[in-house]
Amino acid sequence: MVDALTPALVLLAFGVFLVAGLRTLARAVSIAPPLTDVLPHAGGLPPLEHPVSRFHVRWYVVTMVFLAFDMEMIFMYPWTLVVARVGPVAVVEMFGFLALLMAGVLYAWREGALRWT
Repeated sequence: MVDALTPALVLLAFGVFLVAGLRTLARAVSIAPPLTDVLPHAGGLPPLEHPVSRFHVRWYVVTMVFLAFDMEMIFMYPWTLVVARVGPVAVVEMFGFLALLMAGVLYAWREGALRWT
């Protein structure tokens, strides 16, 4: 079992040491130390709110709708490769999946999740 994992562990160790070495090298050759007392800005303006401010609850619903459509694309790309082999059954299953997603979008619309006012 350990023999099967040895190449992956060697690659992981190499990656960790590579990243640590490059970060150390970048810090060693930097011209100035990192500035910790400078505030972040957007277009040169001072920040209007705290960087760890809370988001409005509406954004969580928008995120869930986005993830639903993102999952749709994740399932549709492999489906395009197997639809020719499987035949009409794959088409019926995909339309069932799309109908389920459409029901979710209609529910979100009915509940007002897509309204911005």
